[in-house]
Amino acid sequence: MHGVGKDKVSDMTTNIIRANLIEYTHTQCDLHGIAMTNDVPTGAYWVPETRQWEWSHDRMLIVDGLPILLVPKCIVSYCRAYSTDIYHRHFILNFVRREQLATNGPFVQHRKAKKGQKVGVAFVTDKDMKVKYPAQKDFIAGFTQLHRDVFKEFRDATTKTAKPLDNMDIGAANIPDICLYLATKLKDTPSGNDAATAYHHLIIGILELIFYPTLACPRKEAEIHDGRKRIDIVFDNAARDGEFHRLAARKIPANYIVVECKNYGKDVKNPELDQLTGRFSFKRGQFGMLVCRSVKDYKALIKRCQDAFKDDRGLIIPILDDDLIDLLEKKAADPTGRPEENFIRDRIREVAFS
Repeated sequence: MHGVGKDKVSDMTTNIIRANLIEYTHTQCDLHGIAMTNDVPTGAYWVPETRQWEWSHDRMLIVDGLPILLVPKCIVSYCRAYSTDIYHRHFILNFVRREQLATNGPFVQHRKAKKGQKVGVAFVTDKDMKVKYPAQKDFIAGFTQLHRDVFKEFRDATTKTAKPLDNMDIGAANIPDICLYLATKLKDTPSGNDAATAYHHLIIGILELIFYPTLACPRKEAEIHDGRKRIDIVFDNAARDGEFHRLAARKIPANYIVVECKNYGKDVKNPELDQLTGRFSFKRGQFGMLVCRSVKDYKALIKRCQDAFKDDRGLIIPILDDDLIDLLEKKAADPTGRPEENFIRDRIREVAFS
């Protein structure tokens, strides 16, 4: 339709999900210690329950006098695939072609018949179809109203190919340098209570870098059970493929990935595993990562994780400093690689299938 393009669609989408983006902005500002301003008008947002537009006042991120909404990078992608040209050429014209061939319509031509054939192979050219079915917004809008199944086919096919932004697509950050910096920072962070908070923040950054876009939207010290319990870190499981996606096939709920950080100078034992399994639920998920510095008896730790899994208390995999440093170094060497997939696969097998 005239006057409707990707900018207006983006604005419309933002308005519809504004309340969700405000909530996301809260979690990220709280996570990174960014100051927000209280009692700021939110602007209108859509409420599905009431099917109405509403507005309110809330904490907002203000930069240079303007309210800013943060957007999860895992839901952002380049819109090249969502183009009028692709929709028209590969879906509308293909639909018309199939219809013409099925009904022997006026656009059908025949190649010269080969020996023994009465009629040559039928075909339809794009050039002929484009005269009646032009790549114009008014025509495409009208066609879509009549043939919504064709648009659904386009949307479904494009959704499968659209990918979230890569870390290297955002800004001028040098991912290899960041990986090596984080590895050095981890090595230099001492164990013990005094450095527990620094270690906690560092692990959030390391895990987000290693596992993006599979894990997204980290939240620190997420409250559950009306605040009676807290989870060190919670990630949304945004995996479309790979090991985190396959957890459901193994009948392990994992809508969210629960992480507990232990900055101990000693081995973690059953109480720490029990603490993590106590954060599991069917809706939240029953998969977690226990991140700790190092262990003297690795086999005993794995055995404890195996015991929890065999007792149907959830699947826990341990992740040590050496594991994180190795993954960071591999990411630095190949920022587009996915060494974390092999690591998660092997660690899951070690716990669940040994």
